Amino acid sequence: MTNDVATLLTRHTEALALFTDRVHAVRDDQWDDPTPCTEWSVRDLVNHLTAEQLWVPDLVTDGATIEDIGDAYDGDVLGDRPRQAWDAAARAARKAFSDEGALERTVQLSYGETPATAYCSQMISDAVVHSWDLSRAIGAEERLPDALVAFTLEEVAPYASELSKSGLFAAPIEPPPGDDPQTRLLAMLGRRA
Repeated sequence: MTNDVATLLTRHTEALALFTDRVHAVRDDQWDDPTPCTEWSVRDLVNHLTAEQLWVPDLVTDGATIEDIGDAYDGDVLGDRPRQAWDAAARAARKAFSDEGALERTVQLSYGETPATAYCSQMISDAVVHSWDLSRAIGAEERLPDALVAFTLEEVAPYASELSKSGLFAAPIEPPPGDDPQTRLLAMLGRRA
């Protein structure tokens, strides 16, 4: 295992652990609360991340395409045990990426063939940013680990200005003077720290 692959898997494990911590901090009366993702409640946000993890074994391990999977993970994937649904999906995604040779593969995403390493990097970044969203929504600690912030900044900086065109991200905002890396990252993705 090269150092880059080892680092990628470490960041992936850390990002999933961070989101897991926040999911387990959600109180029973908070699932319908709003999040910084204006269209999503806390439950919607956790459902989104859970569904994303469910795709990983199909795409990475099985070599499935988007068309093969279809709408299997559309709608509610949390059921009546959202924490357990997240935990199972996160475990399966972590295993899929860490299996021998998994990160040497190519996966079929909506925009075409993509190295599994790039897919893993995107999944890390999504988990990190949504950990902040979930933290803000439930009143948990919003400070993200420095290594995950640095990784995500490096990952999204090249294409952050294009994300709002997808309709899934708010437009970038100007960070305040003297900002720190986390504030820059959040501003890049249309969030105010």
